Amino acid sequence: MQNRIEPPILISRLMTFVLATAVVVLVVMGVTLYKLFPLNRPQVFFLMTQPSHQLEITLRDMVPADENLSRYKRAFIKEYIKARNEISSNINVMRKKWTNNAAAAVRAWSTDDVFSEFAQTRMWTALMNEIPGFELKCPVEFETGAITPRGNDMYAVKFRWFCENSDGQVDAKDYTIVLRLESDTDKTVQWTDRLNNPLGIRVAQYTIESVDGDKSNKTDPLNRF
Repeated sequence: MQNRIEPPILISRLMTFVLATAVVVLVVMGVTLYKLFPLNRPQVFFLMTQPSHQLEITLRDMVPADENLSRYKRAFIKEYIKARNEISSNINVMRKKWTNNAAAAVRAWSTDDVFSEFAQTRMWTALMNEIPGFELKCPVEFETGAITPRGNDMYAVKFRWFCENSDGQVDAKDYTIVLRLESDTDKTVQWTDRLNNPLGIRVAQYTIESVDGDKSNKTDPLNRF
C-alpha cells in the first residue's frame, strides 16, 4: 500500500522530532541562564544614598573591659593632641579640623569651655579668620610612655612639637600637658561622630604644665608665633 508508513521510518521521524524539541529546550534554557547570570559581561550599578546629618544617637551605660577602655582612651588622647596642635600647610585641611563645627575633630572632641580657650590662640585666629601669609608644617611626636594616668580621668601627656617653614626648622619644644576626660551617660552625639568618637568622650580640661621642663613656662605652642 502506498500510504503506509513502515515502522522504521515512523520511529526515525519520532526520534527526529524528540531530538529537535530537546535542542530547542536546551537553547531556551541557555538563553535564560545567560540573562539571569551575566557573569561574563560587565555590569554597572549605581547605589544612591542621601546622608543625614541631623540624626542623633543616645549613649547608654557600657562597661567594656578595663584594659580595652584604657587603650581606647590613650589612643583618643594622642589623636586629640595631634588634631589640636599639628599644623598643615594646607589651609583647607586646617579649617576642616579646627572650625567651630560639630563635625570638626577638635570641636567634636572638646567641651564648650575647652574649645573656647583653644579658639583664642593666635594660630587659630590666624588660620580661621584670614589667609595666612606663611606656610608652616608642625608635627607632634610622642615617645614611649608619653601618657601617665593621674587618677579621676586625669592624664599627663608629654610630646615634642616643632615647625618647619621655608626658612628652616623652628627649635623643637618638649611640652607636658594635663587633660581630663569626661564621658556622660545618656549623652546624645551626632550620627556623623559615631565612628570618630563612639564612646562620646570629650576633653573637659586642657592645661600646659611645663615647656622643656620649666613649670613657670605655660605658653601654648599655638601662641608661639
